[in-house]
Amino acid sequence: MAIKRLLTEFGMGSSLRRRDYTQAAVRGVKDALWHNSINLAELFGKDKTEMLIDVEVGVQSPGAVDRAAVAEIFPYGQVNVEVVHGGLDVPRSQGNPTVMANVAISVSLDLEVAS
Repeated sequence: MAIKRLLTEFGMGSSLRRRDYTQAAVRGVKDALWHNSINLAELFGKDKTEMLIDVEVGVQSPGAVDRAAVAEIFPYGQVNVEVVHGGLDVPRSQGNPTVMANVAISVSLDLEVAS
């Protein structure tokens, strides 16, 4: 296999009052995806299901993110979601902090040339 990363997109999402780390992550993924329409797989003669999609989410409470809910956003491709410590919790004078999630999405394809 000759896996080649071809694209990386970045996004940011937030949960303003509910301290919902999953919702912040989902919004970050949508922020990264909804600003473009890239037909990457087709450019290389591949099917969209062959795309390898690596999602890295940074939040202050990685264990609070439902990785399956984040992966459900993608309609195709082989999705791997990794959640790491990062992002930001912004204190508020009353109630829960505002949660900010940072997201990086990398798309790769196996571009091995058959001999």
